[in-house]
Amino acid sequence: MVIYGAKEITARAQARDLLAQAAREVWGLSELPEIARQGGGKPFFPAYEELQFNLSHSGELALCVLDHTPVGVDIQIVKEWRASLPQRVCSAQEMAWLEEQPCRWPAFTQLWALKECRVKESGTGLTGLIRGISVPLPAETSVRLDGLWFRSYTGPGWAAAVCGRSQPPEGIIWRDL
Repeated sequence: MVIYGAKEITARAQARDLLAQAAREVWGLSELPEIARQGGGKPFFPAYEELQFNLSHSGELALCVLDHTPVGVDIQIVKEWRASLPQRVCSAQEMAWLEEQPCRWPAFTQLWALKECRVKESGTGLTGLIRGISVPLPAETSVRLDGLWFRSYTGPGWAAAVCGRSQPPEGIIWRDL
């Protein structure tokens, strides 16, 4: 698994530019193959189903993850969410952890990114009861849960997470677009 990131993006299409650059560097693909969507909306390459990827963007940031097994990635700008949202989407264990955190919204954003990357890995999307989406609590290292590896990443004003069957890398490879 490898994760690429870009900062200062100005258009959503630049996430695909990041994917094209990563696919060229990692898989040697000179051109980005046609992208289709599965039933749940997960993107894939019909001509290269063995090459798995996922994309996320928020504000001026984009991430892309590549692997040979299903993967999910999410990045979120830290913001003040609706006050009622954590209670609606967090399990009792997640709420207890969240209430112990000195900074509520960065911590909540990490949990949200973990939940998003898990549903993106599975291809199901955010359906059903969001508090029932099982993820590990944010940690400084990779964590294994239900046969999947998770890892959280943070930076100034953002939080991100990745999920897949391969152990995630410690860092993100940042590129200029």
